[in-house]
Amino acid sequence: MNFIKNCKNGLLILSLGISLQACSPSEKELKLQKILDLKAWKADRGGCKSTRIAMVDSLKAAKETIRGIDINAITDLMGKPDFQLLTGRNQKYYIYCLEPGVHCQDVKQGTNARTIALRFSALGIVTEITFQRGKP
Repeated sequence: MNFIKNCKNGLLILSLGISLQACSPSEKELKLQKILDLKAWKADRGGCKSTRIAMVDSLKAAKETIRGIDINAITDLMGKPDFQLLTGRNQKYYIYCLEPGVHCQDVKQGTNARTIALRFSALGIVTEITFQRGKP
């Protein structure tokens, strides 16, 4: 009887430890938080306040840090994307505008503003980061 009670307690502690570990930020996420002012990033929705454009050099330096982070963590860190694209093979793009454009007046319109696109694999992991004008 004591053995069963000890096993249940051990399993409870183990599952609690695993749950807490799953909620803690990864090394890459912590590094990204140090590289970018993510609070300012999120506050500049659509790049319409021109705060994000000042972060381009930092973003380019952080490409390898961003690669490998999962979609939920990216959403938590960088906020909702300005645009999303779904492509074949269950891949998804998150597009963040870096500067003001026509999208600032009407988000439904396309934009020719500078953007960063994060491509996610079917497993929801960032596999590619590109900079361009408009959507990829």
